[in-house]
Amino acid sequence: MSSVIPLSELRDKIDAIDAEILQLINQRASYAIEVAKTKIAQGEQGSFYRPDRESLVLRRIMELNQGPLSNQTAARFFRELMSACLALEKPMDIAFLGPEGTFTQQAAYKHFGHAVKTVPVITINEIFGAVENGSCQFGVVPVENSTEGVISYTLDRFLTSPLKVCGEVEIKVHQNLMGQIASLADITEVFSHQQSLAQCRHWLEKHLPYARLTAVSSNAEAARLASINHNTVAIAGIVAAELHNLTVIEKNIEDESNNTTRFIVIGKESPSPTGNDKTSLVVSTGNQPGALYKILEPFAKLGIGMLHIESRPSRQGLWDYVFFIDIEGHSDDKDIAEALGVVKGHVNIFKLLGSYPKAIF
Repeated sequence: MSSVIPLSELRDKIDAIDAEILQLINQRASYAIEVAKTKIAQGEQGSFYRPDRESLVLRRIMELNQGPLSNQTAARFFRELMSACLALEKPMDIAFLGPEGTFTQQAAYKHFGHAVKTVPVITINEIFGAVENGSCQFGVVPVENSTEGVISYTLDRFLTSPLKVCGEVEIKVHQNLMGQIASLADITEVFSHQQSLAQCRHWLEKHLPYARLTAVSSNAEAARLASINHNTVAIAGIVAAELHNLTVIEKNIEDESNNTTRFIVIGKESPSPTGNDKTSLVVSTGNQPGALYKILEPFAKLGIGMLHIESRPSRQGLWDYVFFIDIEGHSDDKDIAEALGVVKGHVNIFKLLGSYPKAIF
């Protein structure tokens, strides 16, 4: 029978490890400062953030991880460490679809860590504008939901923007009931965005059949209202609860547990290949027979995975469409470059939106 280690001894071991971890974290931070000095000396300007480098580091951490922490937990820890170190090099402003407390802000924190400054703006168009004019280094915009489909305006905005897709983030859309009330029986009104109310319809019918359901402009606004109105609650994400000091009464009340929103990171960077990449492009063929087949054939012949295709009116002619396409791989990869070269010869408009690392966790 193995002996039990005394609690005091275990705590001493943990304290010693914590001291060592802290020393190593600060040593890493000091190297990050030196990296910044070297980049400045070499004439680098703008953001020091490199999406491909960040992705490679996080994937390496997950490969090295032997537990008992999960790979996702280890990656999240190092994401925050890298975020803090990068802030020592040069702080970043990240535009997101506000107000504060939205899922878009949650996506920004998941991708960049909490050491960045998140800047709320009112519309997707303004996110693009903030990055285009340089007031923010990057922006985070929603592009697709697993149950609701694509966010059309995000795609359309790429037709006129010089920005690139630099990365992607996936957020499981967990809806949480939050407020300052201890009992469901005391709730008289539920605030949330109309879409979130719809996503929680069955739960609300079962548990709060007599509560008034009030649709508001955003889940963040719902949380704000619940913080100042007696006997009311909000349905929103965890970030909104933290922002408005609300207690999460019930977690994950959405009817569809796999509801996921995909966000993309927009900026002026062109990430290098990592081996785990996606490429996004937009093309227009004009209204001609077999046009779509000619676009897709080169990818099929070279064994390139097609991840997504979406058509949108080009607004340049009746029944004229553009196609937004996501494929496996990086535009610098040999087969991808060859396929894209063939596609260019069959289309009227060709625009490479970016090659970027796949979402990690």
